Amino acid sequence: MNILIVEDESRIAKRVERMTRDILGPGIQSLKHINTLHEALEYIESNTLDLVLLDLNLNGENGFDMLTTAVSGSFHTIVISAYKEQAITAFEYGVLDFVPKPFNRERLEQALNRTTSNEKAAANDTKYLAIKKRHRLQLVPVEDVIYIKGAGAYTELFLADGKKELHDKSLEKLEQLLSPTFERMHKSYLVKMSEVEEIIVKSGSKYMAELKNGKMIPIGRTKYKEIKGKWV
Repeated sequence: MNILIVEDESRIAKRVERMTRDILGPGIQSLKHINTLHEALEYIESNTLDLVLLDLNLNGENGFDMLTTAVSGSFHTIVISAYKEQAITAFEYGVLDFVPKPFNRERLEQALNRTTSNEKAAANDTKYLAIKKRHRLQLVPVEDVIYIKGAGAYTELFLADGKKELHDKSLEKLEQLLSPTFERMHKSYLVKMSEVEEIIVKSGSKYMAELKNGKMIPIGRTKYKEIKGKWV
């Protein structure tokens, strides 16, 4: 994993780094510490990352200015902050976890383990998916998303108004962040269950979910019984 720690207090940054190395061990390919918002944004733009550990107060600068940029990236973001009242907003923006300061190794390990498991976020409160537009970021309300299609390392968000937006996160990472209202029906699709109009069995044991907008989504053979049960 390629990891970036964004923390302005050297003592805390060293503690986070030491614990992270102990917990993830050989799973770490690179681990970088940066203590300013500007440098962190530049580093994110020019490097491939798997995880950002982010403080929300950086020498008086608001880490939320970076959070929308971070959550639009292909990597997961874990916030480590003393500002517990900001946890709800952080989850709404799409962070994987919020570790309140002061923290112990057990709590950090719990958060780090989520990055390598299929476990969903600590709170499935993601309300927005941040997408990169030319020279700006756009927050797409999750309630506007009908289904999500995997497109290699990226995903395509299909919205209620008929528009399609590209997201830098993989389908697996979005599945971790989104609530159970979205189901992984197929290796390439995440679908909002409330949008399913009908489940259809076709010849050759092919299963399809017809959405309210008429779109047909394939259902994996191993997922059919589970999806059928949840839909009914």
